[in-house]
Amino acid sequence: MRHRLVRAVTGAVGAGILVWGVTACGTSTSEKTDGGGDAQPAKAAATGTPSPAASAGAAPGSAAKAAGSIGGDGTPCRLPVSFDLAQDWKPKAVTHAEDDQFAALFKQGGLTLACEIDAKPAGNMGFLRVWVADKPAGPGDARKVLESFMGGEKAKGAPVYSEVRAGEGGTALPAVEAVYETAPLDEAKKEGAFAVVTPGGAAVVVHLGGLDSAEHEAMQPAYRLARQSLKPGS
Repeated sequence: MRHRLVRAVTGAVGAGILVWGVTACGTSTSEKTDGGGDAQPAKAAATGTPSPAASAGAAPGSAAKAAGSIGGDGTPCRLPVSFDLAQDWKPKAVTHAEDDQFAALFKQGGLTLACEIDAKPAGNMGFLRVWVADKPAGPGDARKVLESFMGGEKAKGAPVYSEVRAGEGGTALPAVEAVYETAPLDEAKKEGAFAVVTPGGAAVVVHLGGLDSAEHEAMQPAYRLARQSLKPGS
């Protein structure tokens, strides 16, 4: 018999829903917040002090320094791709039972949320979230996959799509990125995501949200690191 504790929180990020399921054996579901962050503001945001990422002096467009990776064997999230993590960002696999009444919260546009990488230990309010397509995709389907995902994002205005590269050297993959805004509390905030399709046909979307646009910008180096270091899984 399983015992569940379910807590729904709505707060500063508008339509955010936090769902925790705890079973007697200790297996837990993870969380989804449509606004990309927790309901409680970060200390830096509350005091007006720049977050560590914002005050690090990184040049615009630069990536964070790698401190570990995610996606491969032995990492918290086994994924069809792997990429480097920024320092102090903490990954956690997202698990949920198929018969769980909350399972739909972890599905969007034909993809399922597989991994959340929390920025709070690094001083920011937000997540990198990795979504994996439920069905194989073709080599030219990255935009189609991303557009399907974006159908559930409630963007304010039309997203701006661009063709980019994910990874470097011989393992780099064609990718499509969307930059857009949402307005969960009638105040626009920036978000972004990119999609790739691996040579094996696995489609992945990496999404960056945040408490507000300032947090989103502060977390951009970690997002760029993920995109620039991405490799198809083995």
